[in-house]
Amino acid sequence: MSIQARRERERAERERLIITAARELAESEGWDAVTTRRLADEIEYSQPVLYSHFKGKDAIMAAVAVEGFADIAAGLRAARASAAGPRQALTAVGTAYAAFAEERPALYDAMFTRAVDLPFASPEAPPALREAFGELREAVRPLARDDDLETLTETLWSGLHGLVTLTRSGRLRREAQERRLALLLDRFSR
Repeated sequence: MSIQARRERERAERERLIITAARELAESEGWDAVTTRRLADEIEYSQPVLYSHFKGKDAIMAAVAVEGFADIAAGLRAARASAAGPRQALTAVGTAYAAFAEERPALYDAMFTRAVDLPFASPEAPPALREAFGELREAVRPLARDDDLETLTETLWSGLHGLVTLTRSGRLRREAQERRLALLLDRFSR
């Protein structure tokens, strides 16, 4: 192995370590606890090393978000693939989306509610973002009929996000979350 290849591998490992530490710290203590100083302590590197990989906390959060989009895309794909038909696929995908948000709140926040410098709804969006949206779109496709597929998918996504966000913030009754989710998905799958 060449020295250059070893350095590139070590750099990739450090970057992975930073992202993992940020994700774990955010999940255990929230995003306010994630600072470059705290991350440097967690991974046992200096702050300048962090800055050699990322411009700051926002860039680290964007990297965590991209990783989260890859995770949710895989979960939505598995949910859709395991369903018996189009209506069941939409229900499985919507349920998987809501479960992801509930089980990984800090990651979901990085992906959808925190300000991150990621392009959405454009060709420049990272592949993981496009794949996650694509899984929602593929669940909607067989049920779209004459509706514009992209707009219908965006509307479903908005509905799912709204239910998740309003429930998590205490603005909707938590005990009615499953009924609301079932109602939304039933109306979309008609």
